[in-house]
Amino acid sequence: MTPSDSTPITTEQLARYFDHTLLKPEATEADVAALIVEADDLWAYSVCVSPSMLPLELPQGSSLKVAVVCGFPSGKHHSSIKAAEAALSVEQGADEVDMVIDIGAAKAGAFDRVEADIAAVRAVIPAPRILKVIIESAALTDDEIVSACRAAESAGADFVKTSTGFHPSGGATVHAVRLMAETVGTRLGVKASGGIRSYDDAVAMIEAGATRLGVSSSRQVLSGAPAMGDGGY
Repeated sequence: MTPSDSTPITTEQLARYFDHTLLKPEATEADVAALIVEADDLWAYSVCVSPSMLPLELPQGSSLKVAVVCGFPSGKHHSSIKAAEAALSVEQGADEVDMVIDIGAAKAGAFDRVEADIAAVRAVIPAPRILKVIIESAALTDDEIVSACRAAESAGADFVKTSTGFHPSGGATVHAVRLMAETVGTRLGVKASGGIRSYDDAVAMIEAGATRLGVSSSRQVLSGAPAMGDGGY
C-alpha cells in the first residue's frame, strides 16, 4: 500500500502501520494500560513497550500485536544479555522484538560483530516471532547504514529500523528510510521511528519505503488523515 496525491492514505490504512509506542523511563503500568486502550481504539498494528512492562493484558478479541525493545536504548549490552532479555520477552508474550545494535561496532566497521550480535538474538526468537534491528541511522554514514542493513539481513532479521528516538543525533529521515529500503528491497521490512509527529511525516516515510512506523503521538498523527468508512478512531 503506497499513498499517492490522487489516493491519499486514510486513517484506517495509516493506523495499520503503527507500532503505538511508550518507552519513557517513567512510564507506569497505568500508562501502559492506557496505551493499550488507545492503540486498540485507533486500530494500530501493535503496542511497543519496555520489557519490564510484560506481560500485557490485551482486550478480548483484540488483533493488537505486542512489541518490546531489547538492549535499549544504547545497544551496549553483551549479546548474551540481549538474547536473554529477548527470550524472556517472548516467554512473556512478545510477538516482536526491536533490538539495538552496538552502534560503536558499526562506527568501527566491525560488521561481523554487528551480525553476530543480531544472530544471537535471532537464535532465541525463532519465526513466527519478528525481529526488528534498530541501527540508529542518524548516527551512521550512508555506507554504514547500508552495511548495518546487510548485517541484519545476513543474521536473519525481519526488519531494519531507523532509530530508538533517544539518540542526540536524531530520529528517522526520509533519506535514511529510502536508503534502507533500497538496500533490503522487499526481503525485509523497514520501520521508521523517531520524530514522526504529523500525517505528512508519516506519509513521507511510507513513500520512502517504510512498511512500519514507530509512533508515540499516534492520535495526533492520525488527526491529519482523511477518514473513510466506520473504522479508525
